[in-house]
Amino acid sequence: MGHTPLPGGGVRYDLATRERRRLSVVAHADGSRTLSVYRTDDPDAGALSLRLSADEAAAVIDAVMPARTPAHRGAGTLATAELGLVAERVGLPAASVWHGRPLGDTRTRTDTGVSVVAVLRGTGAIPSPGPDFRLAGGDTLIVVGTREGVGVAAGILGRE
Repeated sequence: MGHTPLPGGGVRYDLATRERRRLSVVAHADGSRTLSVYRTDDPDAGALSLRLSADEAAAVIDAVMPARTPAHRGAGTLATAELGLVAERVGLPAASVWHGRPLGDTRTRTDTGVSVVAVLRGTGAIPSPGPDFRLAGGDTLIVVGTREGVGVAAGILGRE
């Protein structure tokens, strides 16, 4: 799944299903989402587009991933939506300006209040990277923060 930071703090996520259906989700800075499905015979033509409020998007996520719902969660598991927070994956482009630089240089936490809680690199995960952790183009960062903060952080981290 690819992502593109958008002007104004939003992020667009694009993916293709196993059936080769193209989907996109735009995460708007206000927490709402726009889900778009494209036609199979013309991947540039929209077949469906829905704008969902933050609460509606959370309900869809809970329906698609029932392990996140309270009935299925363990006693120590927190649902970030209940706390007004979101957790998202943010990919660093292959030609990232942050390649080889320490995480602290991004000033992500200082400037946005968003925490990088893990870095996915290759087939491994690095939990709780510190400010001296060196980033690499192609890394995927797991970030937690407010919807607005995550959108701004995606813009900062997505720089090439």
